Amino acid sequence: MRLTLFATARDAADSLARHVVAFVREKPDLVLGLPTGRTPIRFYRELVRQARAGAVDLGRLVTFNLDEFLGVGPRHRGSYRFYMERHFFRQIGLPGDRANFLDGMASDPRGECERYERAIAAFGGIDIQILGIGGNGHIGFNEPGSWLEVRTHIVELRPETRRANALLFDGDPVRVPREALSMGVGTILGARRILMLATGKEKARAVAKMVRGPLTTDVPASLLQLHADVEVLLDAAAASRLDRA
Repeated sequence: MRLTLFATARDAADSLARHVVAFVREKPDLVLGLPTGRTPIRFYRELVRQARAGAVDLGRLVTFNLDEFLGVGPRHRGSYRFYMERHFFRQIGLPGDRANFLDGMASDPRGECERYERAIAAFGGIDIQILGIGGNGHIGFNEPGSWLEVRTHIVELRPETRRANALLFDGDPVRVPREALSMGVGTILGARRILMLATGKEKARAVAKMVRGPLTTDVPASLLQLHADVEVLLDAAAASRLDRA
């Protein structure tokens, strides 16, 4: 696990965007796994800027988002599909058939999870998986626990995760769905390369446990230590506890 430290969150996000631009130039039809949340907004903004400046063509990307809330449709302002359209896809004109999502309104959620795994496999797997990290150490919506699902699955969200997503639901954690669909840890680890962006003091403890702590399902991100090619891009705040782990 390689760590790259930056003075500011903006510097870290811009560097991540440069990484992705370089990968896309090498392989225009890159299969890219994507996160949501507050942390990657600057990353998406910089990718859009570079695409509009003609530095890179993102129109041939194939994307798979990590997760989606169960019971929330794509037009709901709290959905991750809405988030991605707002912050990225609409800005770069990515064709709809190249952006892959879990359907939060699927009548058969378990069948939807199986469909998603088949879709990833049909594209030959994920080339580059972009990740964030939750304050409790989750990746995707793989929450801490005594065991973890390997493949895409239904997950019950922890209270702290619902609070972290409250801004998508008018600031009210009670309105955040209790369940979601998420890639499993095995699916994430199946990506050829993983890049994590972690910024802010509130992520420092989780980052330290991920990097310096033991492998444990109580810190799902710690399992990234098993992957052969992981780079973690950190700002100074997120790296602040590394020497205390």
